[in-house]
Amino acid sequence: MELLLHSIQLDWPVLTPILVCSILVLTVAINRYSFYSRNKRDVVQFIPKIQKELAKNNLVGAQNLSIQLGGVVGEVTEEAVRIFSEQKSGFARSFDIASTLATRKLENHLTILGTIGGVCPFLGLFGTVVRILYTFQDLAVQGNQSAAVAMGIGSALIATAFGLGVAIVAVIFYNYFQSEVKNYEDDFNLIKLLFLSFVDSNEEVLPQTSSNIAL
Repeated sequence: MELLLHSIQLDWPVLTPILVCSILVLTVAINRYSFYSRNKRDVVQFIPKIQKELAKNNLVGAQNLSIQLGGVVGEVTEEAVRIFSEQKSGFARSFDIASTLATRKLENHLTILGTIGGVCPFLGLFGTVVRILYTFQDLAVQGNQSAAVAMGIGSALIATAFGLGVAIVAVIFYNYFQSEVKNYEDDFNLIKLLFLSFVDSNEEVLPQTSSNIAL
């Protein structure tokens, strides 16, 4: 405890940025976890329901199901219904735009976690190097004092430990949230494939109808 207080007293200019980073990590983690929890939906049960509506060509019913689902997945599905009703031929490109915009919303603030995970170890290492340099300077002035040297080196290592601890937590959250984003992207792809199956079926019916008319 004495060593920690000694480190805070002497190395606070270096420890302060790491402390700020730790606060940012906690803030972003709470924000993203809350956002993903609010928008999480059971797509496995939703897909068969909207598939039935599309099979009956009931776009109003499909849109109502999307609104009832809510969340990011509901918004993307609602946009898919709109695109499907207006431009079936260019559905894939238009849907990709909508899903990409939704993915950007999901990835919001995650770069903060990635940056902190990469920078914080170096901030801690910088603090350690600075404190060791001051320790050697004090040693040259005061002479060989093993207790002072041990205290200085121990104080220097606290900065590295603090920086590594914050970086590890940031990387864990970053990887976890990236996996959550990947799950949402998989849901978007399922919805895209569902609508494309009906786009392809409609395109197959049209040539057959035209050939029958020609006969």
